[in-house]
Amino acid sequence: MINGNNFNSLHYKPKILVTPLDWGLGHATRCIPIINELIYHQCEVIIAASGNGFFLLKKEFPSLVILRINSYKIRYSRRKSLLLFKLAVQVPGIAISIWREKLWLKKTITKYKIDAVISDNRPGMNNKKISSVYITHQLLIKTGNSFFEKIAQKIHYHFIKKFNYCWVPDYKVNGLAGELSHQDNSPLNILYIGPLSRFELSNGMQEKYDILISISGPEPQRTMFEKKILSQLCNFNKKVLLVRGLPNQHQDLKTDNELIKIINHLPAHELNKAFQQSKIIISRSGYTTIMDLVKLGKNAVLVPTPGQTEQEYLSNYLMKKNIFYSVEQDKFSLDKIYNYAPISQPVIMERGMDVYKKVIEEFLLSLKPCSLQTH
Repeated sequence: MINGNNFNSLHYKPKILVTPLDWGLGHATRCIPIINELIYHQCEVIIAASGNGFFLLKKEFPSLVILRINSYKIRYSRRKSLLLFKLAVQVPGIAISIWREKLWLKKTITKYKIDAVISDNRPGMNNKKISSVYITHQLLIKTGNSFFEKIAQKIHYHFIKKFNYCWVPDYKVNGLAGELSHQDNSPLNILYIGPLSRFELSNGMQEKYDILISISGPEPQRTMFEKKILSQLCNFNKKVLLVRGLPNQHQDLKTDNELIKIINHLPAHELNKAFQQSKIIISRSGYTTIMDLVKLGKNAVLVPTPGQTEQEYLSNYLMKKNIFYSVEQDKFSLDKIYNYAPISQPVIMERGMDVYKKVIEEFLLSLKPCSLQTH
């Protein structure tokens, strides 16, 4: 078992850079258990983030050094039919962002004496001078078009192979992400680390809310979903907690309905508690949220972001497995929530979700003393 004493006996603490993509909050939130485990092993963790992920992680880890980096600034279309085109025209900008982050990382390694980097879906965050880990559950990137999926996969694999390791947060067999995380032609540096969740299941938690609604994801769809929810909450007669997914927003929305509580953001430990105090969860079908729901065994209704093919696939896949109920955003109605919910049954996990801890332990042991002391 590796612990802080092992590192202290060598008179150093490895400096690990953790840097998530800012496409929604999912990449940042699933890095929380990774960061906590690194801290447990007395590593010196430095975080680099952008967008709302920056503010989320700053609130979670106020004592850590958190660097602000350039955002990919990925935008969705308001119309599902134009999404593929909207994303395609952003490809040159994404390529420039990857190039810039490679230059940024090179300078940061020298400035902060970084020993290793763990990148959640930031393909430019690798350097031959240090050990690098890439986290992704998307070995297959769903585009809605098989031809473009093959091209996207080849490009993604090109970047994955530049890292020493690729950690896939799913089970190796009977995974939660289906074919997204399980491909026959996957790169050799793939390692399944089990699902990641920032949450912990507590005993004896009293039910406080009938429904918890978690709104997240990139704009403009986050705001569009929020407006739809708010319009339906006016005369709703159940106790509801609405979490807007806006960690950088300081002024909460007000409502005349005393049964409704609206909060911009909750830190992980408070959201963990709120999830367990709620009978039904309504959320996007982002993979990070799915892992959290599974960890807690919660009854949930998933509303995928329109046009986000990954979320549409995940929600359909999990509905077919009778794990969660899924409904499209334009068809969603709070008045029908109790028609949806009985189909969704709480998931009882028979497999542990702590595999990643052993993987991190082995990764830290693999860091060579020479690479930790010289660059």
